Amino acid sequence: MDAIDPTGSDAVRTLDRREGPYGEVALRERGEHFEIIANGCFLMDTSDGRSERLLIDAALAALPAGRDRPSVLIGGLGVGFSLAHAAAEPRWGAITVIEREQAVIDWHREGPLDRISGAALADPRTVILPTDLVAHVHGSTSAYDALCLDIDNGPGWTVTDDNDGLYTAKGLAACMNRLRPGGILAVWSAQPSAAFEEALRNAGYTGVRTEEIPVARGVPDVVHLAVRPA
Repeated sequence: MDAIDPTGSDAVRTLDRREGPYGEVALRERGEHFEIIANGCFLMDTSDGRSERLLIDAALAALPAGRDRPSVLIGGLGVGFSLAHAAAEPRWGAITVIEREQAVIDWHREGPLDRISGAALADPRTVILPTDLVAHVHGSTSAYDALCLDIDNGPGWTVTDDNDGLYTAKGLAACMNRLRPGGILAVWSAQPSAAFEEALRNAGYTGVRTEEIPVARGVPDVVHLAVRPA
């Protein structure tokens, strides 16, 4: 989820705009790229994708050696980079994607974002659940080897107030309950957060660390990683 709205002279065209249960979402075209806007706030675009790929790669690399065909839950379909990257990796087993905005799902299944996610959506390992991530981690009994979460601009910069609870002690405990022993929690953020690292440790996670995506200037995107003890 790229947190900085790109600038440039390319004309912007709104391809779709819908009112949903969490407000307005829109898909825009800027030159050769697409952007997703929520309640007037720029969320992400298709100009890069390095940090979304790191989210998936870092989680897989952190899993215990010898774990065969691990399952992954991707929180947030977005522009599809994380899903496409996971589906391109044969070592993953089941790939479950949580996306609460039906419009976003439609843009992938029937719209222009199909060019990014089409092959991944057709992969028999892939399942899309049209539900809220926070509700899923609290209410589901499913267990995964990795949770790769990218639904906000970071633990301190949520898209909606409802998402705040995901990063509290209760929310992190719920995430741990969705992980198998030795499983990995990976959380995308637009900036590092020492406070979130401390919250992960206080919630009982081990191996807490942060990986950065280098940028030419400004604060780097990061992935926070933590392990459910075996």
